[in-house]
Amino acid sequence: MNEFEMLIQQSGWSVSEAAKALGYSEGHVYRWKRGAENPRKSVMKLLRMQLEALQPDECGREFRFIDLFAGIGGLRKAMEGEGGRCVFTSEWDRFAQATYHANFLDNRPIAGDIRDIDVTDIPDHDVLVAGFPCQPFSIAGVSKKNALGRAHGFDDETQGTLFFDVLRILMHHRPAAFLLENVKNLKSHDKGRTFDVIRRKLEEELGYTLHTRIIDAANFVPQHRERIVMVGFRESTEFCFDDIVLPGRKGRGMRDILHPENGTESPEGQFTVGPDAEVNSKYTLSDKLWGYLQGYAAKHKAKGNGFGFGLVDGDSISRTLSARYYKDGSEILVSQGLVKNPRRLTPRECARLMGYDDSFRIPVSDTQAYKQFGNSVAVPVFAEVARLMRPHIIDLVKSASFKKVG
Repeated sequence: MNEFEMLIQQSGWSVSEAAKALGYSEGHVYRWKRGAENPRKSVMKLLRMQLEALQPDECGREFRFIDLFAGIGGLRKAMEGEGGRCVFTSEWDRFAQATYHANFLDNRPIAGDIRDIDVTDIPDHDVLVAGFPCQPFSIAGVSKKNALGRAHGFDDETQGTLFFDVLRILMHHRPAAFLLENVKNLKSHDKGRTFDVIRRKLEEELGYTLHTRIIDAANFVPQHRERIVMVGFRESTEFCFDDIVLPGRKGRGMRDILHPENGTESPEGQFTVGPDAEVNSKYTLSDKLWGYLQGYAAKHKAKGNGFGFGLVDGDSISRTLSARYYKDGSEILVSQGLVKNPRRLTPRECARLMGYDDSFRIPVSDTQAYKQFGNSVAVPVFAEVARLMRPHIIDLVKSASFKKVG
């Protein structure tokens, strides 16, 4: 990535926005991004000035945190909402980096693969947050790897051991607290042995008090999405998951996140079109794909299996949005009545389903957006957990007795 492309990414501008702001054609911007031409010095100066103007106001921030396996920043949004200041971000996927930069305009480079980062290069912090990779511990991931004869969990050389990068950072920096997220299946994986390793490392070896709770995002958004939340404190606190406020499912439905298609919202990019902001027809399933999904579901129903598509309407709670949604959208298909085939969610609807408001920018392709939202945390869940954590973090950070060790 050249400097111009990095600055554009950090500015949050789209190509068309950059062209308009810089006074050049979109063709110029594309060539500069590719490195086919070098932009004028005045262009680079203007870009840097733009980034300086976008620096967030850090006044009133009460604690510092780092964001590991950051994805598109769901955990960061939760922590910033409770007065945290992000001082370090690690995310290896370049498309996720683009979305992250478009939404967090702090002009700080994102570190790549955490395995390549020396702990001494990570700033001091009060809280570590991480949604360490799900696949080694998820039901789908385990089934797939078993079928392929590959190892999973802590035997997986590529992903399972990334938890140990969390450990080495905790061991070196000894932050006051941590917030970790993973799939529900983590607790039962390998007959409980995987989670026992995690618990033993965090509690017995590092000395943190560990609190865990499985929370369903359906308490906040119209999506059944159970995740295990792990909160730890280096010193004794009165933190308790029993204090969490879960609004519940009552009155919640997909109508809360679907495009109304009645002119009450403005058209957005390729997602919705026309004066009524109707969903673009490209999201409607083709006859071929719809026929295939119906046949696939019928075949498995005959065998007594539960595999098949998930059809929703405005009153529904959806299945879990996954990173594979870009393939056929089968887990969440929106009914369009008897006349039309069902459709996929738009990326904006996926954002809403994960608890991101409409100010959240989506600068990537639909395929990448589907992957990113499918891999994301449900923001309101972790905003509530961050609310619970905040007073205990503040007490530890401000306490005269809290002393850094290690």
